[in-house]
Amino acid sequence: MQKFALLCCMAPLFLLLGLLPFALAGHDYGQALSKSILFFEAQRSGYLPSTQRVKWRGHSGLNDGKANGVDLVGGYYDAGDNVKFGLPMAFTVTMMSWSIVEYGKQMAASGELSHAMDAVKWGTDYFIKAHPQPFVLYGEVGDGNTDHYCWQRPEDMTTSRQAYKIDPSNPGSDLAGETAAAMAAASIVFRRSNPSYSNELLAHAHQLFEFADKYRGKYDSSITVAQKYYRSVSGYADELLWAAAWLYKATNNQYYLSYLGNNGGSLGGTGWAMTEFGWDVKYAGVQTLVAKFLMGGKAGNYASVFGEYQQKAEFFMCSCLGKGGGNVQKTPGGLIFRQRWNNLQFVTSASFLLSVYSDYLTSAGKTLNCQSGRVAPSELLSFAKSQVDYILGDNPRATSYMVGYGSNYPQQVHHRASSIVSVKVNPSFVTCRGGYATWYSRKASDPNLLTGAVVGGPDAYDNFADERDNYEQTEPATYNNAPLLGLLARLHGGHSGYNQLLPVVLPMPKAQPKPAPETKTAPAQVPSSAPISIEQKMTTSWNDKGKTYYRYSTTVTNKSPKTLKGINLSISKLYGPLWGLTKSGDSYGFPAWINSLPAGKSLEFVYIHSASQADVSVSSYNLE
Repeated sequence: MQKFALLCCMAPLFLLLGLLPFALAGHDYGQALSKSILFFEAQRSGYLPSTQRVKWRGHSGLNDGKANGVDLVGGYYDAGDNVKFGLPMAFTVTMMSWSIVEYGKQMAASGELSHAMDAVKWGTDYFIKAHPQPFVLYGEVGDGNTDHYCWQRPEDMTTSRQAYKIDPSNPGSDLAGETAAAMAAASIVFRRSNPSYSNELLAHAHQLFEFADKYRGKYDSSITVAQKYYRSVSGYADELLWAAAWLYKATNNQYYLSYLGNNGGSLGGTGWAMTEFGWDVKYAGVQTLVAKFLMGGKAGNYASVFGEYQQKAEFFMCSCLGKGGGNVQKTPGGLIFRQRWNNLQFVTSASFLLSVYSDYLTSAGKTLNCQSGRVAPSELLSFAKSQVDYILGDNPRATSYMVGYGSNYPQQVHHRASSIVSVKVNPSFVTCRGGYATWYSRKASDPNLLTGAVVGGPDAYDNFADERDNYEQTEPATYNNAPLLGLLARLHGGHSGYNQLLPVVLPMPKAQPKPAPETKTAPAQVPSSAPISIEQKMTTSWNDKGKTYYRYSTTVTNKSPKTLKGINLSISKLYGPLWGLTKSGDSYGFPAWINSLPAGKSLEFVYIHSASQADVSVSSYNLE
């Protein structure tokens, strides 16, 4: 779990130190990409699908949101703990999506595009649940204080699962803005392969941006339990610009272009020159995206303002290279060093920006203008590659900081699930404090390999202690890996001809074999204490022309003592015909032959399609 980072300033840091030779023994970037995506499956919360590849994990957090009357099952644990923090989770999804938007073709060529898209969707499916109303967003499940008191597998956790939200009375512009950015970026990812889902994500993104902009405030002033762990030091101005940039990229709506142009000064987009990019501070990311709009001829009447954004983007690039006015500190081995706690998060994020900006410059036929002079775009990519190679093992300790990659990598990761024997191997309950006594203090390798996880990494002098209690260096995080997906895909794909300034057209992911849906009764997407219950089951299946079709029966029951006079159901992921309900706009209501449902009575509807069951939930109802 990441404690808050301090906001980086413009003051010069340390002088550039020497770099190691690139790729001393050469690296298999394709293998590293596959492993880095696999890490996200180990971080999943909720009901794990039959396609789950990390087999030592089990279902967890199955009652999340229940006490608050909302379904918050799913999403990701952020790091080595069992809390779901909304701000870093949203940044993770934004960066995974950006990785796919820029380098989806390379991912497809390596056979990893569908896995990367699955990783994004696991996050966005959760965000849809967490955003039940236009101006309501749940931003945390569980809390770090009670979670840190215990060392338990997520499958065993007994800690608080209270959910915390923002709303107009308790705003959180940074949280809502980052989640809007994630939804907008992900909508581009699914635009071709799942257009209805893409449109659903965009609808949420528009609402969340309006919420963030209209009701301004820092989210950790509303969700105070987050302050100790993910405090928003930079405030919310950067997230407002970040969200606007992604909404413009996703929609070409001139409103968002104007927002970037008119608010660049007041919100800091044209003022802050940064040497840091991460879950808290988004300015360098905004400036890089806006520079792309400018170089792609999409600045409209705001070319001069966008030029100011670009100047700050290039300040970041030059500073990373050691050729600017605020050069970043580096270790003797050449690694970017920002802070002692989970430093590699800043390395992967910065390296991703360097990579995409290199490709933007190449596409535009331009060079980078630093204080030391002109810099070729290839130099940006080479430096980004040196940072990746360092992470994968080209460093003074010859240690790979990606678990499971290479022959020398961390064995005692600060991670509850990987450090305790799998519930599949030994289902015996692990108590809150017993986990510390038995597993945390154990001086041995983790029983479960956390494949692909990028840990916190070495200190300012390239030193690293592989010890479970050394959480500053051995704890991994989802936002460490997310930017690395695109960078690894880029390095694995080589220099094949493509133009990053052209409109994005992602390839269709390769079809994955789909197992037959389970025939068990599915849980309702409403709390069991709600007056209406929903149960689904598959009743039959058949093959036709090589495709398998399934018939699903869904039963809606009035569990209240009153008569149900009206109901609106929301049904998504429906790809075939439905019988037994009346459709009105985007929702479904009683069939024509029923106008009410007495207490204790049920109605049934059925549908057929060649996919797993649809998502059915109650949007509204009237009891009389």
